[in-house]
Amino acid sequence: MSAKLETLSENLQKHFGDKVKSLKLALGEVTIEVGAADYLGVMTALRDEADFRFEELIDLCGVDYSTYGDGAWVGQRFAVVVHLLSVSQNIRLRVRVFADDESFPSVDSVTGVWSTANWFEREAFDLYGIAFVGHDDLRRILTDYGFIGHPFRKDFPISGHVEMRYDPDQARVIYQPVTIEPRENTPRIVREDTYGDPAHG
Repeated sequence: MSAKLETLSENLQKHFGDKVKSLKLALGEVTIEVGAADYLGVMTALRDEADFRFEELIDLCGVDYSTYGDGAWVGQRFAVVVHLLSVSQNIRLRVRVFADDESFPSVDSVTGVWSTANWFEREAFDLYGIAFVGHDDLRRILTDYGFIGHPFRKDFPISGHVEMRYDPDQARVIYQPVTIEPRENTPRIVREDTYGDPAHG
C-alpha cells in the first residue's frame, strides 16, 4: 500500500469511526461503505476536512445487486457508488451507500455538496429508480416522460413494458403493451479449427 493510501485509510477510520461500515483497498484504490443515515454528513466532511479535501465528484452511479454473484447476493439490493477526487492531494476515493428500502430506494442528494452530482443523480433515478432526497429537480433524463419502469434494474424485461407508435387515426404517438415475443439471441461464433494455432499462421 502506498503511503498516501495508508494515510487516507487511517484518516478515514480516525474521522468517521463506526460510520465507515467497511474499508477496502483493491487495485490501488480505497473504497468505503457508509450507511444511508451517515451518507450526507460523511460526504460533506470529505469535501471540507483538511485531511481529505475531495474537491471534485468525478462520477456517481446506481447499482442493482439483485443478481450479483450468480444471484447469491445477500444484503440490500440498491446502492449508489460515488468516485471522488482530491486535486490538492492527488488522491481518489470510492464511496458506496446502500438504500435501506428496496421497495422505494432512496438516499440523500449530494448536489448541495458537489453541483456536478445533479445529472448523475437524475440518471440513477431514471435508470434504477433510486430517489435522491433533497434534489431540487429530480426528473428523468434519458427516457421519455411517459416511460414506465427503470431499465437498468435487473428484473426489467429486455423488450420493455410498452412500445410506442404513431396512430394515424388519433394523429399522435400512442403507447401500448409490447406485442413482440421475448427471445434471447445467442451469438454464434464461427472460427476455423486452426484458429489461433501458430503452426497454421
